[in-house]
Amino acid sequence: MKTFTLKGEEAKASREWFVVDATGKTLGRLASEIAVILRGKHKPTYTPNLDSGDFVIVTNCERIVVTGDKLDSVRYYRHSRYPGGLKSRTMREMMDRFPERVIYEAVRGMMPKTKLGRAQMKKLRVYAGDQHPHEAQQPKPLEL
Repeated sequence: MKTFTLKGEEAKASREWFVVDATGKTLGRLASEIAVILRGKHKPTYTPNLDSGDFVIVTNCERIVVTGDKLDSVRYYRHSRYPGGLKSRTMREMMDRFPERVIYEAVRGMMPKTKLGRAQMKKLRVYAGDQHPHEAQQPKPLEL
């Protein structure tokens, strides 16, 4: 029996759009499910060296649930590339100012650190409210 491998054009043709409502979902569990869909591991035609995943739209990201004391203990760092330019914020500050970035960074940490992983991350769209501008793609609701 021959091994099935997906071709590049076949992977692009079979992409779908999914919308996920993050209300009441735990951050890590939600991020791991989103990472599986972005990579395409939920499909029987999964090929590790091709971008065969689907597009994911996350709405209501400000309503996620974080367990334990992670709101005050988890820190997000960024650097301006100047001496002394390291800045940090707690998860609570990030949820107040940029709730989209919390989910984006959680999913990014679960993706491969390669060119393929960066290409797959471009298929993730995160929005703070329940409105999104992707109605033309007719996204299917996804229950996680």
